[in-house]
Amino acid sequence: MQARKFLGAVAGFALGGLVAVGVGSPPSCAQPAVVAGAPPLDAPTFTGLDARRRRIAVDLVPVAEGIDQPTDIQAIPGQPGTLAVLTKTGAALRVNVAARKVHPWFTVPVESRSELGLLGLAFHPRYAENGRFFLNYSPAGALKTRVEEWVDGPRPAPVRVILEVDQPYANHDAGQLAFGPDGMLYVGLGDGGAADDPHGHGQNTRTLLGSMLRLDVEDRAAPYRVPPDNPFVGHPTARPEIWAYGLRNPWRYAFAPDGRLVVADVGQDLFEEITIVGRGENHGWNRREADHCFPPGQACSAAGMVDPVYTYAHADDGSSVTGGAVYTGTEIPDLKGKYVFADFVSGRLWALDLPADRAPVAAAQAHALGAWPINPATFGVGHDGSLYVGDFRGRRILKLVRTAR
Repeated sequence: MQARKFLGAVAGFALGGLVAVGVGSPPSCAQPAVVAGAPPLDAPTFTGLDARRRRIAVDLVPVAEGIDQPTDIQAIPGQPGTLAVLTKTGAALRVNVAARKVHPWFTVPVESRSELGLLGLAFHPRYAENGRFFLNYSPAGALKTRVEEWVDGPRPAPVRVILEVDQPYANHDAGQLAFGPDGMLYVGLGDGGAADDPHGHGQNTRTLLGSMLRLDVEDRAAPYRVPPDNPFVGHPTARPEIWAYGLRNPWRYAFAPDGRLVVADVGQDLFEEITIVGRGENHGWNRREADHCFPPGQACSAAGMVDPVYTYAHADDGSSVTGGAVYTGTEIPDLKGKYVFADFVSGRLWALDLPADRAPVAAAQAHALGAWPINPATFGVGHDGSLYVGDFRGRRILKLVRTAR
């Protein structure tokens, strides 16, 4: 396993220059945590390539603390100012941003070693009416990815298993869920783990691993239906659930306001990437790492493969990308319309102008938000378009705000 690769790197060991954080105990849900009038974090640093990039000044202000290993942040539909936060160890929490209070919601028995755990949440587009939401997690005692439908209420409860996929290893599970503007549920799956994709899942469309899936979950008579316009419907050597393939570990993705699916795909040893994922596309892994041949130094053909829109090198900026979202808030005008993302290891944050034509953006053209003393594991978008980041090491949720310095 590559210990620089996100959650596996914090499971109690340190390799490749990353200091282990260590898996803590599940958070206590007995009392809400309160952060009253929390000051912003100390100012970020700008070194390496960031010292030569254009800067956008922001502050990071805690809105909740005592949250052990956050993995997902979602605004709860119909409840302005309230966020749902998942933790790797199986707790789902509600955060009242204005009051800076954290309350328990429910818990899920999970397998939380390495990169397993409670990893993703998606509210149904009509959640405010029907209370439906979906979870992506690793069931206790199993090497599996399970996508499950739940219904909210006084006691939130599971309704049915939508999808279950065996995992050969305990890393590269990805874990996010998202409903697209088309109403379909998008499920990102990593290549199944170890290192170098030993089973070749990335380029094998007979398996769901290493792919972005697109599912119709509206028919209650079946766990899911395959949308008839999925690209591999009727293909003799491909699973029809697949929307795109060639992904290594899509750790966080989001739909931009223009409807495009923007994915942060975690790299192997040398490069990280931001890519726009579209219908039927091959994103290259494991023949390529980002836009470079893999293994390094080996010749490869990029024919039929889609280039990422942005890459950065481990030697320059960090070694495990965390996907974010396009900023649509009003508090930080300089961020408006830019895609904000981070590196889990270096704590760096950037803002990127997504190209309309998908042309690759040079690394130097990303706007630097600085390196912070955090492990940014996930982002969330508030009801007003504000952005929040989950600090895995610091056990807190932070809000990006206009700097007061």
